[in-house]
Amino acid sequence: MPTVSVENYLKAILHLQDGDGDRVSTTAVAEKVGATPASTSAMMTRLGDRGWVEHERYYGVRLTEKGQRLAMDILRRHRLWERFLVDHLGFEWDQVHEIAEELEHVDSVELTNRLDAFLGFPKLDPHGDAIPGPNGRFRSVAARTLLAEAPRNLDLVVVGVVDGGDAFLRHLGVLGIELGSRLTVIERHAFDGSLVVRFDNSEEQQLLAPGVCERLWVDQSNPSPVIVFPESESPN
Repeated sequence: MPTVSVENYLKAILHLQDGDGDRVSTTAVAEKVGATPASTSAMMTRLGDRGWVEHERYYGVRLTEKGQRLAMDILRRHRLWERFLVDHLGFEWDQVHEIAEELEHVDSVELTNRLDAFLGFPKLDPHGDAIPGPNGRFRSVAARTLLAEAPRNLDLVVVGVVDGGDAFLRHLGVLGIELGSRLTVIERHAFDGSLVVRFDNSEEQQLLAPGVCERLWVDQSNPSPVIVFPESESPN
């Protein structure tokens, strides 16, 4: 059974591969897990010996098929626990990440499958990120686009966040934005990419900074086509 440290490294590599399966530097992995380059390099050798990564000095590291599946299992547990904490224990979406970081290491297939079934086999976690199924693949979810790229004068709904750290989620709370918030892009400022939007519960217009617009997933309010996330899509 992988240790907590090993699982953290595998999930970090999954994040950094960003859906394309390319190699990532051990320096980037070290920064992601908060370790030294030397200890990270030693860990990559261990993971390679177990068949979980392909590691070549100076050329970086990437997950093998075996390592990818293990990392996806960890990610599945993390996002299911976040869903449970919000839906059934009353936590806010900016309070669950650290708790789920601990719960994700409870490696019980039966517990995970029962949790999945109890939650009704959800497709998304509380932040709008796709939850892998037991086969290691993401479930089908509606098509979406970044708010920064959304057309003007369409009725939009917020369906997710990109890399939603707790500070960013709290900032969204200050702005009155949550999953399900409905808005319309009124104006786009070419200079910096900021947007003037109007929320459906207000006649007032609001200016959103580029850092917000580039990290919000939106969809049109009417039903959208269904897409399937590839097995290697970058997680949160």
